[in-house]
Amino acid sequence: MADPLADGPDAHPASRLALRWHDHLLKERRRSDHTVRAYVATAHRLVAFLGPHLGGTVDGAALLSLKPADLRAYLTRRRAAGLSNASAARELSAIRGFLAFAAAQEGREAALPRIKGPKKPRSVPRPISPDQAVALAEEAADEASQPWIAARDLALLTLLYGAGLRVAEALALTGAALPMGETIAVTGKRNKTRIVPLLATVREAIEAYLALCPYPVNREAPLFRGARGGPLRGEIVRRAVRKARRALGLPERTTPHALRHSFATHLLGRGADLRALQELLGHASLSSTQIYTAVDAAHLMDVYRHAHPRA
Repeated sequence: MADPLADGPDAHPASRLALRWHDHLLKERRRSDHTVRAYVATAHRLVAFLGPHLGGTVDGAALLSLKPADLRAYLTRRRAAGLSNASAARELSAIRGFLAFAAAQEGREAALPRIKGPKKPRSVPRPISPDQAVALAEEAADEASQPWIAARDLALLTLLYGAGLRVAEALALTGAALPMGETIAVTGKRNKTRIVPLLATVREAIEAYLALCPYPVNREAPLFRGARGGPLRGEIVRRAVRKARRALGLPERTTPHALRHSFATHLLGRGADLRALQELLGHASLSSTQIYTAVDAAHLMDVYRHAHPRA
């Protein structure tokens, strides 16, 4: 018997509801494409599971009649497939959002099944040192197949560390950002725009890349191009960083996103105000930024353990 969680969207009315939720998340809630894909995929998996689980058609009324045991059964199946605690918690969050949307479509108050999510250990981002960040960018450039691609990779990774951008934010930049000045407007999650300072070294790296790039960059064109001229994909960036970190013997946690963590940690360690850091990173709430205080404390403890004779 096929696993219902492996099936795609079916003919259940609730599957069509999930498609409407897609538009709601994208256009009204302004969630990122990645989040929308993940959340809607969870909604379709839930509907596919509930068909045989409930033994009937799954519609809005069926969704609003779910009991905690039904959701626990779904999560148990997903955990058996190897889902981690963190991923299970994200799926549960998506399900709550989907059920709330279903209730709103029925003109009812959301009475969500009360179910406790799996415990997630609070992870503290592990930054790399400034020297390692620079070495990573230079190594990625050295491994590139063409001079202009080397300049592109150096510019992109320098931007991630120098300005604390998410990879998706950097790849979304277009020629409208030119000419580069002392700041740059960045569009982050939920289409919120923030202004980020640009170091001279970041501007110079981007200008050096543009001077070599064989593709014209107009206002609508992506700033960072793939080898064939299309938009540069995040997976290409991650692949280049994986290759560079292995050549340098850096830990597996050294990812493109680790450059953003390092930017935040190094600023905080040099006295940056937490509120200012929140604005620079584009965090919606201060609680998201406060995790970096734990990072800085962890760094201080490492220094203490290595330096104190009694540690």
